[in-house]
Amino acid sequence: MLTARTENQHRSQKTPALGLRLLLFAGLSILILVIDHRENYLDAVHRAIDVTIHPLRVIVDAPVAMWHWLGETSAGRNELRLENSRLKAERLLTHARLQRYSALEAENTRLRAMLEARTRVRDEVRVAGIMSVSANPFRHDLVIDKGLNDGVYDGQAMIDADGVVGQVIETGLFSAQAVLISDPDHALPVEINRNGLRTIAVGTGEFDRLDLPFLPNNADVRQGDLLVTSGLGGAFPAGYPVAIIDNVTRIPQEPFAAVSAKPAAKLNQVREIMLIWSIADEDVPETPE
Repeated sequence: MLTARTENQHRSQKTPALGLRLLLFAGLSILILVIDHRENYLDAVHRAIDVTIHPLRVIVDAPVAMWHWLGETSAGRNELRLENSRLKAERLLTHARLQRYSALEAENTRLRAMLEARTRVRDEVRVAGIMSVSANPFRHDLVIDKGLNDGVYDGQAMIDADGVVGQVIETGLFSAQAVLISDPDHALPVEINRNGLRTIAVGTGEFDRLDLPFLPNNADVRQGDLLVTSGLGGAFPAGYPVAIIDNVTRIPQEPFAAVSAKPAAKLNQVREIMLIWSIADEDVPETPE
């Protein structure tokens, strides 16, 4: 009992001291606030405290800032991925359009060359497109988009801007089948433009080679000679370029030389051809205006 009474006495003695301290600190705080508000004497203290607690602010704010950064980074990556996909699609589309423009430019160049070639020929001509090419590697056949309705006839000659291409072999109402001069079964009467020597150019099954198997060893033929149509046989008008001789081999003890020529026309690249009607033909179709 004595001990409890002693503790209560000590508490009663300490309580007024704590209350007095609280009042003193409260008054001091109010005084400091008033002085700082009026005179700004504590700016240096504020700055020192701000510098001191800044690292704590950064540490406390770090998780929130990291979360926002991760969210923005993820959103930015998704946006970049979508933008990259869109740009790739646009690039592919642009390339496809450029390829189409290149094809149109090449077609325009070919047609311009044909128009220029048309002004150089004396016969009536009409441009025709190639619809299909034979898949048989041993036959150089193709189908054109002109037929009986356009005045096309069997055996009609075909040229392009560079030279003779072939001739029509079967005519339908709206289309016709033709054979190239490189076909193994095709033979074309030609003559050497330099001296008028006449012979036959035979297809070999290769787009870049014709054979001239009937030239004697002593024939006046040279590498680089131009072969033109002779006009014999009635199918091809005279004077159209056919090929250029690129090889002449004279074989001893043989009656004929081994002579080959390269076609003037690019037979494996032709896309449009020109059909020829001789001025003497009575069935020349009227050229549409």
